Amino acid sequence: MSRTSTPEIAPARPDDFAAIADLVRQASLPLDGLREQMGAALVARTTGETVQIVGTVALELYGREALLRSLVVASPWRGRGLGLALAQAALELARSRGVERVFLLTETAAGFFPRLGFEPVERSAIPASVQQSVELRSACPASAQAMALSLSVTGSRGTP
Repeated sequence: MSRTSTPEIAPARPDDFAAIADLVRQASLPLDGLREQMGAALVARTTGETVQIVGTVALELYGREALLRSLVVASPWRGRGLGLALAQAALELARSRGVERVFLLTETAAGFFPRLGFEPVERSAIPASVQQSVELRSACPASAQAMALSLSVTGSRGTP
């Protein structure tokens, strides 16, 4: 795998699902319902000799609210800011789709997401529209930390 080229973040294509699923499985994150979210998924692709998907993130869109899910960076690429770049790109995508609040569940990254402005919330504070997600209904355990972020309509970003 070429680790010298900087990955480009772009919308996922339908034929990217197998590579995305591999990354998500490797990170022990739930795959349930992810295929249905491919229209709001992003990938990080290497641009060198061998093009590979080395990161991914997806949104589940529910009107003015969204669930950020499946943020994964392949282990050789961790610690280079790619996870932050993917998350910021997903938040920009959410803004462009009219989302005002983004929620997420995490078991392992509660210390990462405050850099983007996410704050812990009670799971019961997640709106009923987002509660429809299979991730909230059954895929993530009750012990997962719920977090929320209000998006500015002016397009300001969370700061790293």
